[in-house]
Amino acid sequence: MEVPIGKGRWARRAYGFEEISIVPGDVTVDPELVDVSLEIGGFKLEIPILAAAMDGVVDPNFAKVMGKLGGLAVLNLQGIQTRYENPQEVLEEIISAAPDKATEVMQRIYREPVKDELVYKRIKEIKEAGVITACSSVPQEAEKMAQIALEAGVDIFVVQSTVITERHKAKNYTPLSLEKFTKKIPVPVVVGNVVSFSTAMELFETGISGILVGVGPGGACTTRQVLGIGVPQVTAIADVAYARDVFYHKTGKYIPVIGDGGMNTGGDIAKAIACGADGVMLGQALARAEEAFGRGYHWGMAMSHSALPRGTRVYTGTTGTLKEILFGPAKTDDGTQNLVGALKNSLGVCGAMNIREFHQVELVIAPTIKTEGKVLQQAQRVGMGK
Repeated sequence: MEVPIGKGRWARRAYGFEEISIVPGDVTVDPELVDVSLEIGGFKLEIPILAAAMDGVVDPNFAKVMGKLGGLAVLNLQGIQTRYENPQEVLEEIISAAPDKATEVMQRIYREPVKDELVYKRIKEIKEAGVITACSSVPQEAEKMAQIALEAGVDIFVVQSTVITERHKAKNYTPLSLEKFTKKIPVPVVVGNVVSFSTAMELFETGISGILVGVGPGGACTTRQVLGIGVPQVTAIADVAYARDVFYHKTGKYIPVIGDGGMNTGGDIAKAIACGADGVMLGQALARAEEAFGRGYHWGMAMSHSALPRGTRVYTGTTGTLKEILFGPAKTDDGTQNLVGALKNSLGVCGAMNIREFHQVELVIAPTIKTEGKVLQQAQRVGMGK
């Protein structure tokens, strides 16, 4: 429903994770019985969690661990892993840079060209570990990167930009046609990012195998401040999920929707999936893992942009192993560990046996759900600087 924001100007109300809550079901299920698996283009993930293609999170070692735990890590093909033979040396510069110099340092570091041989080497290393292998490229370089990635044995190819459409106009380069690209590439193609029903419908027609939802919600992203664009994740996911369902009823093809960004806790993940997502892509939540490349530091993908940076460097700290963050046992009480256990419990409390059933749960608008009756908790967390 649109509401007036001025004379002759209307806007649609949109919602974020903080503003809704999930209603328990009339039937409950033992969490051990629920299935939270995710299928993308014929590849089955035991858990519906993807690690974002962000340099502070994913390197080949992290990708191997994530894959063996049942998830999927996406390697950034325009990142420092493919620009430097020894990215650890570069990492030292990034994490030691003063806050007011971090963006300049990042811009200088990312001016180093991407090297084809490193693209091949990093993907091959992940593939040889026997896990599902995925990588991400910006649209402008997708065709070239895909050929190298295919030679190295990639299983899933992601085309990702701040906002992606099939009808992109450009002056200095030929825009990527996703319809032609998906026909040419013999592996599933996942694209992102989108926030609207109409854009998603057009992208589904191109032959993609998955879609990423979210513009600017990530903890290290500043797109919303810099460009003023974005839609809160609850509404964005629900709109794109509706497009998925319309497309499925029309064609019989089910294309998974993956909420990308804005989720830090098990509760956030549960809400994303309850709103219609089939899986989630996490950055900051996984940057806290001991195996994360950034050693407790996390930075936005567009932070290094030469003309208009749209990211920042944040310190997440290291709170546990990747296994603890995904499966526990949790050592924290804030919902940032045992994410899969929390999700399974949410499904169980709502009587859902799988993710598709969880899409049908009742939701309520509840902007005070996290603060109602929590005065002491809030005071203590403020006192501890949290």
